[in-house]
Amino acid sequence: MSEQSAQQMREVVDSVYRNESRRVLATLIRLLGDFELAEEALHDAFAAAMQQWQRDGVPANPRAWLVSAGRFKAIDSLRRRARFDASQTELARQIEADNEEAAPGEDEDVEDDRLRLIFTCCHPALPPHAQVALTLREVCGLTTEEIARAFLTTPTTVAQRIVRAKAKIRDARIPYQVPSRDALPERMDSVLRVVYLVFNEGYSASFGESLTRDDLSREAIRLGRLLVELLPEPEAMGLLALMLLHESRRSARFTSAGALILLSDQDRSLWDIERIAEGGALVERALLSRRFGPYTLQAAIAAVHAEAPSADDTDWEQIVGLYDVLARVESSPVIELNRAVAVAMHHGPAVGLAIIDAILERGDLLDYHLAHAARADLYRRLGRNGEARIAYRRALELTRHQQQERQFLEQRLKELPG
Repeated sequence: MSEQSAQQMREVVDSVYRNESRRVLATLIRLLGDFELAEEALHDAFAAAMQQWQRDGVPANPRAWLVSAGRFKAIDSLRRRARFDASQTELARQIEADNEEAAPGEDEDVEDDRLRLIFTCCHPALPPHAQVALTLREVCGLTTEEIARAFLTTPTTVAQRIVRAKAKIRDARIPYQVPSRDALPERMDSVLRVVYLVFNEGYSASFGESLTRDDLSREAIRLGRLLVELLPEPEAMGLLALMLLHESRRSARFTSAGALILLSDQDRSLWDIERIAEGGALVERALLSRRFGPYTLQAAIAAVHAEAPSADDTDWEQIVGLYDVLARVESSPVIELNRAVAVAMHHGPAVGLAIIDAILERGDLLDYHLAHAARADLYRRLGRNGEARIAYRRALELTRHQQQERQFLEQRLKELPG
């Protein structure tokens, strides 16, 4: 094997790993019934691929090859361990029997192992923070360090959450399956929340050199589509619509140099009209059901922005009205802040500023950089440049890993007169 051919094969295997490893892992977890065993089998399968694909060529279906190789590697590993633990022999036999008996065309609601995996990771027996960490690790492939940076905690804490979650799944015998239709609605809330968190991490990456991670956004949208197919409930449609409408603006959000562009300043000809149309249709379906919730309302707000031919033509009255409904459905300081920005656009910056000041005065969002950035912008629009400067500096102090936001705020600070 020449050095050049070995390097080429490493690049091929690396590419397959990036594109297929999480799907392969999800299937191996289903086949083997154990997270740790499946992860070990995944790495063994890719190690085998490095050797055999160099000799025999890349198979027509690399994912199927890797699943098969991983399964056999796991069984071999269990048999070797059986020399020290007889229970491993029975486990190996059981895995072989289960795989032989499984019908390849089994009639299920959705034939997707990653969807089964996300329902397992989001099981209500697990704490919410563990659901998020486990999903990002096992479904999306983020490292513990990346998850820790995304959620401002330590890698050790994230690792402990993941280990405990896996132990809980194993010890409580949590099934690796999509719940029955009767139990599905009550399980959807946690799944939708985690899918949206994954999308947000892809839409505005909180770490790393990339401004965004479109692989995560694509995966969240794919999971969203599967959820709508599985259970076409209004909030599943609303979440998918919300993600599509946000994603439609991806190419207009940054300059070629990587500088952040506000929604009002974006080149709307760069927006993806197909995603906007699909998202808008989903919003209409969800709203007509009259059983919608916060995702649908947020999607409706995004749709109003998307339908406006220009920033000046935005229907701010409708947006404020939607925020009023959203605040009643799911009240939170961040929703109040977003409503305040909309109110400022409709009724003037002084009215919006009063709302933000009231939020901060009661102690909410004091450490949230976007609250201070919004306050600074309203001071700027009112010509109160000294107060704007203080607010921009506070926002900068609180902006940690978001380099593009820091650059934007620094530029706004420089542009202030005086």
